[in-house]
Amino acid sequence: MRKLKALWLCLVLSAICLGATPSTESDNARIIQSALEPSPLESNLRHLTDEIGGRVPGTPAMQRAIDWGVQTFKAAGADSVHTEEFTIPHSWAEGATEMTVSATGTALDPKLTQIPKIQFRVRCVSIAWAPALAPVKHVPVIDVGSGSLADFKNAGDISGKIVLVHSVVLKTWDDLFAEYTNAPPVINAALKGKAKAVAFIATREHDILYRHTNSFAGEIDRIPQVLVAREDGERIGRLLTSGHPVWADLSIPSQLGGPIKTANVIAEIKGSERSQEFVILGAHLDSWELGTGALDNGCNAALVVDALRAIEASGLKPRRSIRFILFSGEEEGLLGSRAYATAHRPELDNAAGVIIYDSGTGKTTGFSDGGRKDLLETAKRLIAPLQQFGVTELKTDMEWGTDHFDFMLEGVPTFVADQEEANYLENYHAVSDTYDKVDFVQLKKDVAEAAEFSFALANLPEKIGPRFTRPQIEQSMRETHSDEMFKAFGLWDDWESGRLGRQK
Repeated sequence: MRKLKALWLCLVLSAICLGATPSTESDNARIIQSALEPSPLESNLRHLTDEIGGRVPGTPAMQRAIDWGVQTFKAAGADSVHTEEFTIPHSWAEGATEMTVSATGTALDPKLTQIPKIQFRVRCVSIAWAPALAPVKHVPVIDVGSGSLADFKNAGDISGKIVLVHSVVLKTWDDLFAEYTNAPPVINAALKGKAKAVAFIATREHDILYRHTNSFAGEIDRIPQVLVAREDGERIGRLLTSGHPVWADLSIPSQLGGPIKTANVIAEIKGSERSQEFVILGAHLDSWELGTGALDNGCNAALVVDALRAIEASGLKPRRSIRFILFSGEEEGLLGSRAYATAHRPELDNAAGVIIYDSGTGKTTGFSDGGRKDLLETAKRLIAPLQQFGVTELKTDMEWGTDHFDFMLEGVPTFVADQEEANYLENYHAVSDTYDKVDFVQLKKDVAEAAEFSFALANLPEKIGPRFTRPQIEQSMRETHSDEMFKAFGLWDDWESGRLGRQK
């Protein structure tokens, strides 16, 4: 750190002696140094996680988090701060979900006339935004393997039964995305067979429970669903495999309601020359409530605030404005960023780039640029100062699953931080996603990366690239084979119909 500071001072002094404006390199060093200096980063995150806790839209905790965002942005020195409301179609909250299974045991001694009964309580939670289920008793459980069409066919009649769906242990990003893509066909098959409910076996070991939603637009899903602890789910599966019929008592008293209001929090540093043009640095503020949303995504909400602080503290002003946005409703289907992109569609020609962080505190290796090969050469130059942190890679793929998505489909240049898994996957959406899991040494480096990259994007003489037209966006989809991903997630019809993305 001392060497970096000394380098910056030498560059600035040299520029002063020559009577010139400090170089871009000195600006980079100055912002990085400012980001690495002590800041309220840890105390901000502790307040958000330990004191406010899990943040589901429509709850008092979410409103307190929005207030937190406004207050911390102001304290960080933003030129302006405001909130923008939007509506989520339904509210949802879990009640006391309960599941108990029973089965007939095996008489090991043939002389015994009474066969023992097996009974145990299953550790489980409701899938979010899934329907409630009034208490049902002695409902047959049937194993449908991994939930393929062949598995359902082999299972036979599932009408009125609870279907048990197996999973693989979560180890990679691909495993995580598979958990989302595998669910819709399972739900379709369960509905077609008139099942009573779906019980998904958790992908995490050690009884870790977590929260997902299998509806992606804030709508209530079509069938009751629970996530059961892996150890309990596998135990049920073994009983069924060994020939023991299994029954379940199940109650899912979730509370469902009508439309709810929530808000995005937007702070801004005004540009010095082209203030109508802007770069966005964003992360989502909401989280699930089983843990306290530290890795997903409180740490990166705090990062966005601290990046603003770092740029302000550097004394530098970017050519373009930088908007620092904490999105709400991300967990329910990227609803906050969609609302913002839609509401601001008339000014998106002025958007010079969107940067998103949403993967905990694993080391950042590079950025995904939304399928934009035309951005690569300039982007490589902009992230060159970040090589000291190991940030070197640029990928031309089109990701789904975080808040860049609707901006990408509007043709705006987007950059999503690619991060190593570290401890993110096991704790993702889980009871264990708490403050103590955060790597603050790495998080400070991420702040430096985010501050430098967003400032560099905003300070280019010309924007890094044009806003793509709808045909150009679709061409990128096909070139990167992202159209197949869209189809897997059920998004392709919305794209083709024009309900999603740029209109022309």
